[in-house]
Amino acid sequence: QKDKKEYIHQKGTPGWRSSDTEMFPIIGPTNEADFNVKTARGTAIQDQHGLLREMEYTQISKTESSSIFEKKYIKNTPVPNSKYPEKSTEENLSWPYDFTFKKSFNLNDDGLEISFEITGEEGMPFMLGYHPAFNIITKSPMIIAPNKEISLEEILAVGNRAMPVLDCKKITLKDQKSITIETEGFGNFMLWTEVQNMVCIEPITFYPYAVDQNKLHTGFQHLQTEEKKFVVKISVAE
Repeated sequence: QKDKKEYIHQKGTPGWRSSDTEMFPIIGPTNEADFNVKTARGTAIQDQHGLLREMEYTQISKTESSSIFEKKYIKNTPVPNSKYPEKSTEENLSWPYDFTFKKSFNLNDDGLEISFEITGEEGMPFMLGYHPAFNIITKSPMIIAPNKEISLEEILAVGNRAMPVLDCKKITLKDQKSITIETEGFGNFMLWTEVQNMVCIEPITFYPYAVDQNKLHTGFQHLQTEEKKFVVKISVAE
C-alpha cells in the first residue's frame, strides 16, 4: 500500500485466485510430458510451476517492517497435489533433492524488497519464478521495458502461455501511478493476465514455453554452492 491505496491484486477479486506465489523448482506446465521432469537423479513428478506452492510457509521471524518465511523439503517426500483429480492425474508430487526455501519481506523508504534464498544440495537443478499480481485502475495501462512498450491488449492476446520479456532486469507498470519492479538474479520476465483489472509481472530464471515440455530440464540452473539468493524490489512513483 502507498497513500492508502492497494497496488497488489487481492484474493476474491476478478482474475487470478492469489496475490502472489512462487514457481519452484520448475516453471511451466508438464501435462504434455506426463508430469515427468528429468533430473540427474531420475524423473521427478511435477505439476505446473512445481511443488513449492503446494507447501505451507512457516514464519521464522518478524519486526515492524520485515518478515521471514520458510519451507523445508526432504527429498522424495510426497506432496499432495491440489489440482488432483479435477485438473491433474497426479495425486502427489515429489523432488529428488533436499532444499530449504526462504522468503523475506522488507519494507523501507524506497518500497518493498522481497528476497528468496535457496539452500540445498550442491548441483541441485532448479528454476525460480516469482508470480505477483498488480491491480490495474485505468483503461490503458502500459508495461515499460527497455526499448519496448507493451499494452494490456497484447498481453491478453498471448493467453495462457504468458508473454516473455527476456534479458530484462527492470520493468515499470504505468497506470494511475508507476510501479517499478527491479530484480537481481532472475534475468527475465513473463507477463500474464486474462482480465482487464490486473496483470501478473513475473520475474523468471527461464521462459518455459521456449521448449517442449519434455525438454523443460534444459532450462535448469544448478546450485553451485549451498545457497543462492534472488531479489525483487517493488516501488511506487510519487
